[in-house]
This record gives sequence, structure tokens and C-alpha cells, in this order.
Amino acid sequence: MTTLLHIDASARSDRSLSRKLSQAFVEAWRERDASTQVITRDVGRNPPPFVTEAWIAAVFTPEEQLTPQKREEIRLSDELIDELDRADVIVIGTPMYNYGMPAALKSWFDKVIRIGKTFTFDLERGDYPLEPIMRGKKLVILSSRGEFGFGPGGVRETMNHLDTHIQTCAHYLGVNETHVISIDYQEFADARHEASIANAFDAVPVLVRQMIEERQHQVSVA
Repeated sequence: MTTLLHIDASARSDRSLSRKLSQAFVEAWRERDASTQVITRDVGRNPPPFVTEAWIAAVFTPEEQLTPQKREEIRLSDELIDELDRADVIVIGTPMYNYGMPAALKSWFDKVIRIGKTFTFDLERGDYPLEPIMRGKKLVILSSRGEFGFGPGGVRETMNHLDTHIQTCAHYLGVNETHVISIDYQEFADARHEASIANAFDAVPVLVRQMIEERQHQVSVA
């Protein structure tokens, strides 16, 4: 059985293209694998609070020394990490805001990338002391962007701080495979935008089939 962690980060509701795209992905997966479990986390509607000094202090407090107040500080973080730990596939529907990720999604990453929970730190490893604890997770980024040319070789490739930031952070969540489907030209609202929408939604079932077949093959040879 596969578990998807479905995260939506858009501040918009019904008008959000990234929400529609991520929902299409989850529905396509369920159509092909009815036993799939889906954990839903809507950070766009319910953003995790920003990191505070009190939260940092609680995170670096040994378990046996945690007071009730400090346990409450990290309660949501523990809950989010538990959702992540149970997931085989992380599905993120997100818009590009100012060439990067929404603050709500960044706050989610800040709450789940946590020493002793999702990564270890050891200076004996030299210049790369951080190492993820989790392993083998797949990531799917389903995004909507106002402009275009953010992919490899595109005219705005160096301005894409959405996909690159997410993938950098996802390494510390045990992600070893990433797929990206994007809708572009939203601000232009022209034929190119309509074509981009169609292409993105057409790509979803193709990717779902590919990922499920790969998982089934891995299980069969295990």
C-alpha cells in the first residue's frame, strides 16, 4: 500500500491552478491504486507558524528535559514529521510567489527539517555534517507560475527559486527522486497559457502511471 502526503500551499481556493493540478494527481493515483492512503495537509489555508526563539529552544532541549510548555511548542512539528514519515510520495501543489515558494510552504519545511528527527548532525563527517534519516521518498512538485522559461535552458532559469529551493530542502526529508509539472504564462492569460494548462493536466496521468509501475516493479523484485 502506498501513502501520499498531499500538500497544498496556495493562498487561493477554487481559483488556484496548483490546487487543481495537485488534486488531479491524487485522483489519478487513486484511480490506478484504490488502496492508496492520502494524508492531506493544506498549509495555504492553515499555515504553520513561523519559527520563534521559544520553538528553537524547545527543539534543542533533550527529550527528558522537555517541559509541558516546550512540548506544546513542538507539538505541531511532531505532527507534521509523523505525516511525512508515513508518506511514500510527497505531492506538493504550489504557486510561485516572487520567484520562490510561498511563506506558508517555507514554514512547513522549517517545521519538518529538524535535527534528530529528519536529519543527524556529525562533524566527524567533515564539511558535510548533515545526513537525512528518512530514505526512499518520492517528490512531485505541481506548480503554477505567472511567467515562463523557468526550466533548464529557459530564459528565466536562474530566477527559478521555487523548484530548486524545494528540492534542496527535500534532500533532508529522504527524497531521492523528484518530478516537476508546471503551468506557465498565467499572467499573460493567452493561448500559450491555455496550452500550458492542457499540457500539464495531460502530463499528470502519464506520470502517475510511470510512478506506480516503477513501484510495482520494485516490489516484485524485492
